[in-house]
Amino acid sequence: MRCPFCRNRGNRVVDSRLSSDGVMIRRRRMCSSCKRRFTTYERVEEATPMVVKKDGRREPFDRGKIIAGLKRACEKRPVSMETIEQIANNIESTMAEQGDREVQSSAIGTAVMIELHKIDQVAYVRFASVYRSFKDIDEFMHELEDLIKERKQPIPTRAADKKGDAVS
Repeated sequence: MRCPFCRNRGNRVVDSRLSSDGVMIRRRRMCSSCKRRFTTYERVEEATPMVVKKDGRREPFDRGKIIAGLKRACEKRPVSMETIEQIANNIESTMAEQGDREVQSSAIGTAVMIELHKIDQVAYVRFASVYRSFKDIDEFMHELEDLIKERKQPIPTRAADKKGDAVS
């Protein structure tokens, strides 16, 4: 591995830690030449499927594209980079676990939308507006109205709370 600062190949691992989800190992390294430290990540390479695009083209699954799309949708939103990485990990794992050699790009887009809907509705609408290619403001407003309806639905409570039982 080359040092990103001086391009020297000599370095040593100073610290290794398992990521919170147990999928990656984070390694702090120190260059033997310039003595600067840098971080690398190690993860198992899984057999990922080919992605079939809308126009029929096929290209290798690229986790970086998911992260880039999530970053764009979550720009200036309270969504951590760790959360974005976790979503990308979940989607990549799901696609690999299905065992299919090919997956439709629409399946990946839908998976991203489902995850965004759970964490940040503004990011969800941003992603949906690009992913679904809204043709006009009416389509966009319809999506927003659906979100508002979901938000207004009452949250189910426990039966004991409804009866007014005292909580000890």
